[in-house]
Amino acid sequence: MNIKFLNGLPAALVRWVDLNLLSLGREMRLSYLPPLMVYLAAGISSLTGIVGTFYVKERLGLSAEFLAALGFWMALPWALKMPLGHLVDLMWRWKSLLVYMGAGLIALSLFIMVGLLGYTESMRALAPLAHWYVAAALLAPIGYVLQDVVADAMTVEAVPRVEPNGNMVEAGKRKQMHITMQTLGRVAIIGGGILVAVVNVILMRDVATLSEEEKGAVYLFVYQLALIIPLVSVCGVWLAAWLKRRDTKRFITQGLDRKAAEALLNVHNEAPPINWWILGGGLVFMIISLGAGLGQIPGAEEIIFCLSMAIILFLIWRLTSELEPEARRVLVGTALLVFVFRAIPTPGAGATWWMIDELDFDQQFLATLSLIGSTLTLAGMFIFRRFMAERSMAYVIGFLTVAGTVLSLPIIGMYFGLHEWTAARTDGVVDARFIAVIDTALESPLGQIAMIPMLAWIANSAPDKLKATFFAVMASFTNLALSASQLGTKYINQVFTVTREVKDAETGEILIPADYSELGILLITVTLIGFVLPMLTVVLIKYSRLRSA
Repeated sequence: MNIKFLNGLPAALVRWVDLNLLSLGREMRLSYLPPLMVYLAAGISSLTGIVGTFYVKERLGLSAEFLAALGFWMALPWALKMPLGHLVDLMWRWKSLLVYMGAGLIALSLFIMVGLLGYTESMRALAPLAHWYVAAALLAPIGYVLQDVVADAMTVEAVPRVEPNGNMVEAGKRKQMHITMQTLGRVAIIGGGILVAVVNVILMRDVATLSEEEKGAVYLFVYQLALIIPLVSVCGVWLAAWLKRRDTKRFITQGLDRKAAEALLNVHNEAPPINWWILGGGLVFMIISLGAGLGQIPGAEEIIFCLSMAIILFLIWRLTSELEPEARRVLVGTALLVFVFRAIPTPGAGATWWMIDELDFDQQFLATLSLIGSTLTLAGMFIFRRFMAERSMAYVIGFLTVAGTVLSLPIIGMYFGLHEWTAARTDGVVDARFIAVIDTALESPLGQIAMIPMLAWIANSAPDKLKATFFAVMASFTNLALSASQLGTKYINQVFTVTREVKDAETGEILIPADYSELGILLITVTLIGFVLPMLTVVLIKYSRLRSA
């Protein structure tokens, strides 16, 4: 029996590779490329992540609590996907304008950072550097959400409704194509992360040994290089326009007039009725958010979060009336699972500062971890492809929760000296960096997996005239979870204070001493919350009328 098993192993492995990896390449279509380019631009955005972390740590005296609050405001524009998604449905033919607008905002954010690094004194003369940084940090997500809402709509448009000969594509085939499109969308985002991680590993080589002026030059180059990001997304829009002209001409040569050819290619030829609840709710949300933020109202983040949640839940209730009862229960149950899973608070910036200061993780090593994480996340997308297709969302979330909890333990262990104990017994082989690499390798594929089944379900099941609206509202709900995560992170950093050393740039005087004494209990608290809340939600879905995709 063992011999038969060994003889059959290569063939089984080949079949598995063909089914999970090669088949995705065979299912790739040129029409998928335009939205993938916009998603790729989002993936490339992580190019400045490591540089931004060290810039804040080395040159700005911002606390972990402040950065968590800033993270809340950075996540907030994603809640605006509701009115923006409906706007895309209303202006379907002109939706590319939003991509151009987003590209402009992203470029402006990058130019501000270029100014901070290359023309520091000129920028300081106009406003404090921290204010410039906050402006850049807030402009970028607005640009990305404008592009993302159009990319979501483009994924629906990219899946053809008709074959090249004019025959309609059968429903089962279209469903599989939607799953492929959504999987490739995640692949494009992660692939962009891999690309920039490689660039960071190269650019950050020996940066820790450079002088402050030389470090600044490297950081500046990274932000200048990042200006390619808005160009990539704009090229995706250009390609989409060319493909549509090409396909229209093909059907005209087959004997159809232009109007009939365009009707075959368009997802919907008539704009849906204007939903004033969505547009009005989005406008009210934006006005109140800006008023609370600019007016510095106490508890502004909490007020805006509650308002956002109320508006989104109301719009979900309105939109799900378009669905059959069973489909409604599936959508609500799936969205709830993803929301709770994404709303788990994180340790915040303090954990990264501790790794830099206490474990000596420099720029190049963090870039290496990013490369390992992105590469294995991409591999995990392929490895778990059939797992996602064959299992319910409740099962997927339960599995990811248990795995994530287990993989949080090594970092907690290192805070209490695990790396010192292992290094002493392995002649220094299993040190902090070794543990970090292994932990990153195992944990990396988990984060992106949960979203794919939900995105594919929306793309395949939402009403034809409201694809972008459904994408936007459900994405707003799940992205609001990131705001909840940031709020939770802020609260935890208020309870457990973590500070890194801050020196006066001119005198070298220590303004704030480093204090990581409470980081251990912070890490334990976050891990417990991250296990308990998702598992309770899984149990709730199982024993209620709700279902998951």
